[in-house]
Amino acid sequence: MQKQSAAVGLSSLLTRDKQSVWHPFTQLVNGFEHIAVKEARGVYLYTEDGRKIIDAVSSWWVNLHGHSHPDIARAIAEQAQTLEHVIFAGFTHEPAVQLAENLLNILPDNQSKVFYSDNGSTAVEVALKMAFQFWYNKGIHKRKVIAIEGAYHGDTFGAMSIGDRGPFSAPFEPYLFEVEFIDFPGEGKEDKVFSQIASIAEQGEVAAFIYEPLVLGAAGMKMYSADWLERALQVAKTHDILCIADEVFTGFGRTGRYFASQYLRVQPDIVCLSKGLTGGTMALGATSCTEKIIEAFRSSDIMKTFFHGHSFTANPIACAAANASYELLTADSCQDKIRKIVTEHQTFQNQIAGHPAINAIRSLGVILALEIDTPGDTSYVNEVRHKLYPYFIERGILLRPLGNVIYIVPPYCIEKEELQRIYDAIKTLLDTL
Repeated sequence: MQKQSAAVGLSSLLTRDKQSVWHPFTQLVNGFEHIAVKEARGVYLYTEDGRKIIDAVSSWWVNLHGHSHPDIARAIAEQAQTLEHVIFAGFTHEPAVQLAENLLNILPDNQSKVFYSDNGSTAVEVALKMAFQFWYNKGIHKRKVIAIEGAYHGDTFGAMSIGDRGPFSAPFEPYLFEVEFIDFPGEGKEDKVFSQIASIAEQGEVAAFIYEPLVLGAAGMKMYSADWLERALQVAKTHDILCIADEVFTGFGRTGRYFASQYLRVQPDIVCLSKGLTGGTMALGATSCTEKIIEAFRSSDIMKTFFHGHSFTANPIACAAANASYELLTADSCQDKIRKIVTEHQTFQNQIAGHPAINAIRSLGVILALEIDTPGDTSYVNEVRHKLYPYFIERGILLRPLGNVIYIVPPYCIEKEELQRIYDAIKTLLDTL
């Protein structure tokens, strides 16, 4: 009777969901049946129907230390009992100040201040507005932006403008501002793409160059060399172009270092952060910048003020969660866990390299991606993803393919045995293709 009651409850929940909820990136017709999650701990999601699923993608790349981490939960609970929120214009509070200090402690040395927002997309919007107004405040006419073809920077209008112009942005194409796109600087194309960015930079009209450093996440975990990016940033600096590093995905250890920018000598003027910022528990965005940027806004002229803000800017509870996550991230034990995941990924990569079902396999830090050899379009809408996703869910593993690309981005608390279970499922899949 108890099982029957639970089944009725689950059926009711899913029915209610269908009637009242609109999910992201989800077809309203012919989509997958949603999975009701009851609770989550560590790397596991526990569903209402009794399943236990490994969260191998960190719930869209946000979770760093595992679900329901007691240290972060404690920080959230304590903060909620003292100061849940306060307007951040004209007021400040300890969690926000401490978080800014913490971030500046691990960000590239040239970063000077932190501006808070709500998520990755808004962190990018802030960066773009900072860059445009920087030149406006200086009385210099620069309105062009350089971006990498296929990149993803978010779903708000500014972020869409500098991102991949494809099916996702097609309905909004008339409303997006003009951008100078360069090709993806993949292996064998570096010199050609370098010539593209150099030619555009020489025109003297470019306000900013925005890039996902070393890894284009949503584009299929496409990876490119630090050497190429180093050269591109040097060209940008030579022509006084502001450099914006979108580290929303690559930040907080995903590439094996705190930030992907730390693989480079030339550092960005502006850095966008979110996702792992709070350890995956709360919505929070941050945009840091150099003193050079700040100087253009430091004026008694009110019209040079950065008129941007959000109702929940620097929410104390979110900042408290981020501070707790920072303490966990910077601990030696966490850095050791990251190194172990890197080693396991590299071992698995070596084992399956050359498999006939794979077009390519690549890894950087805790990111491992492999392209399935499949006919037709290899973009996000490739039909093979409709087979891959349920294949892994049926085996208790959450892997959400990007078209024909399977990728693993696990929480840092994952154990070797759990990684091996994911690897084994992938190997079994490859052998059946």
